[in-house]
Amino acid sequence: MSAPAVPQPLDDAGAPSEPREPGPPSAARARPAGGTPLTAAYTRLTEVLPFLAVTELGPADPLPAGPGWVAAADLAAGGGVLDDFLAWDAGQVRRTYGEEARPDVVASFGLHRYAWSACLLVTLPWFLLRRVPRLPLDAVALHRNADGSRARVAARGAGFACLPDDPAAGLPGARVVAGEEALRAEVRGAVAGHLEPVLAAFGPRMRRGPRALWGMATDEIVEGLWYLGSLLGEEERAMAETGLLLPGNGAGTGPATAPYRGGAAFRTLTGPAGEPLATRDRASCCMYYTLRPEDTCVTCPRTCDSERVARLAASA
Repeated sequence: MSAPAVPQPLDDAGAPSEPREPGPPSAARARPAGGTPLTAAYTRLTEVLPFLAVTELGPADPLPAGPGWVAAADLAAGGGVLDDFLAWDAGQVRRTYGEEARPDVVASFGLHRYAWSACLLVTLPWFLLRRVPRLPLDAVALHRNADGSRARVAARGAGFACLPDDPAAGLPGARVVAGEEALRAEVRGAVAGHLEPVLAAFGPRMRRGPRALWGMATDEIVEGLWYLGSLLGEEERAMAETGLLLPGNGAGTGPATAPYRGGAAFRTLTGPAGEPLATRDRASCCMYYTLRPEDTCVTCPRTCDSERVARLAASA
């Protein structure tokens, strides 16, 4: 797991859980005074991840613009806006690692930094509140400061899906669905609808086809929520939830959920003292190995299980 401020190995730790129907969300589902049905989730996000702040916009509010801001729709359009966005990532690599990265590696890092945050805009309200916002491409903008130490996201939701017993079910913009699996389908659809044009724009720069791009989207969903679950003290529930959300792992234990490739695919390793250690194999490559070949991500298929055990046990 990793936060996307700087490309780094995606460390993971903790105990696995078999997929199960989820327990009750961990946050109160009442609409906060002066907020929206999603405010509690976004507030909690910033509390545990202070470098990422979310601003909710009203229906008539324009997306913020100016230095540092980039609209998702402009990224998807490619051209000069995407060039400038990736120039920031290339500079971040130079500052952090003292070397130049290949253009396809820079594009991979840039997509990770955008998609990781964009996925959490959908998955965290689902995880905490059982509410799934729809975020059209033209309703999200991202701001990164010069050193990458803080990011801001502005979002204008187009309604949300929820369960019949949700206190917010009668609010304007609510769309009630029948049950948990229908709500999971809303999560998959909301993320796919937002990311599809972004993936199409980044793909040629990354030199990757649809299969690899949707594998990356799978990893952003799973590892983002896994990481936030650990920060919230609910890692096991986050693992169980993502296992139900993306059940296919591409290894014969279940089909992938289109358009995603693979699934959560958590598995258990045994530590030196017999302790269980959770890991997974990424469905895509983050390309970090091109900068530090001796230091691959813990969830990279290139990293053997014995090395994973050593690193996970040490971090624990």
